[in-house]
Amino acid sequence: MRVTELLQTAQFVVDASGNKKAVVLDYTVWEELLTLLEDWEDAEEIRRLREAGEEAVSWEQAKAELRAEGIDV
Repeated sequence: MRVTELLQTAQFVVDASGNKKAVVLDYTVWEELLTLLEDWEDAEEIRRLREAGEEAVSWEQAKAELRAEGIDV
């Protein structure tokens, strides 16, 4: 689902003057938004590392290396 679609489900808490003071989201919408933000953060980090010339490895390779070091992933 797109962010704009997710945000359409938001409900607002308003004060006596009608000013928006808080937002209420369904928990599943909140989780989807968090996932989207985390994915965006990851993509930005990958872009930054590529621009810096850092080497990237696949998740499968990274898991294998971590497991070889005794880290359970």
